[in-house]
Amino acid sequence: MLKLTQNDFFNGETSELFTAQVAEQTRQFHQQIEAYQPTPLISLEQLAARLGVKAILVKDESYRFGLNAFKVLGGSYALGKQLAEHLNVDISEIDMKTVAAKLSEPLVFATATAGNHGTGVAWAAREMGQKAVVYMPKGSSQASVTRIQNLGAECIVTDCNYDDTVRIANQTATENGWMLVQDTAWEGYDKIPTWISQGYMTMAVEAQEQVDAMGLKPTHLMLQAGVGAMAGGILGYFADKVGATNFKTIIAEPAKADCIYNSGIKGEMVAVTGELNSIMAGLACGEPNPVTWPILKQCSSFFASVEDEVTATGMRILGNPLAGDTKIVSGESGALNLGLLYMLASREEYTEYRTQLGLDQDAIIMLFSTEGDTNPDRYRQIVWEGALSTAK
Repeated sequence: MLKLTQNDFFNGETSELFTAQVAEQTRQFHQQIEAYQPTPLISLEQLAARLGVKAILVKDESYRFGLNAFKVLGGSYALGKQLAEHLNVDISEIDMKTVAAKLSEPLVFATATAGNHGTGVAWAAREMGQKAVVYMPKGSSQASVTRIQNLGAECIVTDCNYDDTVRIANQTATENGWMLVQDTAWEGYDKIPTWISQGYMTMAVEAQEQVDAMGLKPTHLMLQAGVGAMAGGILGYFADKVGATNFKTIIAEPAKADCIYNSGIKGEMVAVTGELNSIMAGLACGEPNPVTWPILKQCSSFFASVEDEVTATGMRILGNPLAGDTKIVSGESGALNLGLLYMLASREEYTEYRTQLGLDQDAIIMLFSTEGDTNPDRYRQIVWEGALSTAK
């Protein structure tokens, strides 16, 4: 059901790309957006008591800009930085509502996505008066396609997996003179992926302020990874802010697309190939992001490879909480770590892992539910109909 490995390459070294200072800059950009509001950090007190830990804190990104997912933070900041560079001004001078007036004609931004990143890019392009062309891998949900189209973007579903779809988007953007806004990097393409990961750090700034207000200091940070763009940005912030040796970080991903897990074992980037067909569409990526891989290697404590049934359990727990806890609608990519925590803390076969991780009565665990029910049909199949059960 799950595999866990300790990171033997941990050294606690931080990255100048992902610092508290950079995170404040990204949050300032997001604060000038009219619809900006910090998303809630929810304490699941009853679940914590049941699992024998001190606190479980969940950052609920289903409220972000009404888009049901966190990815708009990265897409909007990257578009803002690109437009600032194009206009030769500082990012602080970019106002989403007026920037279009500074251009003779709209720019075209292209991206590949499993759903949420493309939604964020499409939304940001619309808000800034620009155009977006979004490519999606085969098997993408019609709900995601429709959501992107309803934001005014062109959406094209390819006949290949995510990583090959990224290559198609890159080639087409190059041929047409469009701006590629991709959340993974490769040789010669790392500036924009860096901006995207930095954009995600707004979540971390908010979470730090919220946990400070609670008077708590997290002992564990659980982050999910596809290419590692979000995990790297968030981990980079906390490592710089409080020191990587002051908490344990678990990076989890789908077993069928566990490139970060395999990279963690080897100590260098490892790609996995094939269909990558996990229900966690936003995490079904086979190639690590070289921009964020160094911080994951240096500051993660453990890596986990997790079957789909585990995130399905997380979705059901969050959507059907114990009496007194707040309900959280979390999608397949958002609920992974709550499902993982539940399995680790409640199943006898994971006692050794639990001890190794220090999941005891003093543990204060922070998680990020990065999306809501972005695929409503599948959400109902799992939460209503009990698909993908972990029951023995």
